[in-house]
Amino acid sequence: MNTPDLAERYLMQTGRRLPVTFVRGQGCMVYDDAGREYLDMVAGIAVNLLGHAHPDVVAAVTAQASTLIHASNLYFTQPQVELAQRLVELSFPSRVFFCNSGAEANEAAIKLARKWGTRNRDAAFEIISTTGSFHGRTLATVTAGGQPKYADPFKPLPEGFVHVPYNDLDAIKAATSERTVAVMLEPVMGEIGIIPAAPGYLAGVRAWCDAKNVLLILDEVQTGLGRTGKLFGVEHWDVIPDIMCMGKALGGGVMPLSAFISTPEIWKVLEKNPFLHSSTFGGNPLACAAGIAAINVTLEEDLPGQAAASGEYFLTGLRDVQSRYPEHLVDVRGKGLLIGVEFDTTEFGYSVAAGLFRRGVLVAGTLLNAKTIRIEPALAIPRKLIDEVLTHLDDTLKSLS
Repeated sequence: MNTPDLAERYLMQTGRRLPVTFVRGQGCMVYDDAGREYLDMVAGIAVNLLGHAHPDVVAAVTAQASTLIHASNLYFTQPQVELAQRLVELSFPSRVFFCNSGAEANEAAIKLARKWGTRNRDAAFEIISTTGSFHGRTLATVTAGGQPKYADPFKPLPEGFVHVPYNDLDAIKAATSERTVAVMLEPVMGEIGIIPAAPGYLAGVRAWCDAKNVLLILDEVQTGLGRTGKLFGVEHWDVIPDIMCMGKALGGGVMPLSAFISTPEIWKVLEKNPFLHSSTFGGNPLACAAGIAAINVTLEEDLPGQAAASGEYFLTGLRDVQSRYPEHLVDVRGKGLLIGVEFDTTEFGYSVAAGLFRRGVLVAGTLLNAKTIRIEPALAIPRKLIDEVLTHLDDTLKSLS
């Protein structure tokens, strides 16, 4: 069976895929249908924090699948309540709503903020977000994301979104009006090329939101659950949001699962009519069992601590490589194991990604281009595999230079 040829016939080709078909994964490695192995530095686009086929998650999903898979949100299930309790205890006093994807979590956060705004102040509905941000692919989240390349083809877009430069508190202050209900930010901008918040930025935004009675929404879909070296990325800046969204890694790499959490005072605006927002599959027992196992492994193996240490090791090695090819490798940045490697041109970045692929290393460009490639492996990646990636990168740059 030629999978790429069949895909051309049966799949909507909304994005260019590499000509490889993966059939198995274990830890930081994946294997194609020809038996070749690859070092996975993409991790399902920051999903597989635990690596592929972690035995604890496999066991939890297997056990849950043999008892109860789905019952709908008309009823309580034990895994859902248990996972909600864990998330609240690990974050801040809040309530949890489960969804299926990061985009759904962000969409729901936007709806909650608007409902809160119309209750507390007439006509407060605008959300300030940042140029170059990414919050998902629904109509509202693609509008909230400050990338016209992905939003403009779907005009007319929902009104009520204002975009300002990232890391610019004064721009947020200037954009705030009586119509403003929330500021929506990523602690580390991911898809634009791994841009961390500057020192003092998030704390300044938090203080401004408090002063203006405006909500702070943090999109932790990519940064949450240990990838940056803290359980939640915002912990690097000691800030507590009003609404926080998470996804990707929450399902342990095996189940679609996301959530948003908010303080009880805010969430109350939906309690009188809970059917204003609901989800058929969100927080189903199977997904929540995977989420509980993922959190248990994350804490028991101290994956945030491993990400912090391995991230520093990786960044040091990448900067050493950069010192040998400064004309092409222009910047290395990141938090924990969310790392961006920026090249001088998009074309050169594509060549590097292709060269690494030929050497059996998977990396990902950003949604904009491959001028910056992302490195985001499983958090327990062994040092010897980091060294292998660095060696292959050096070899690739040497051949291209």
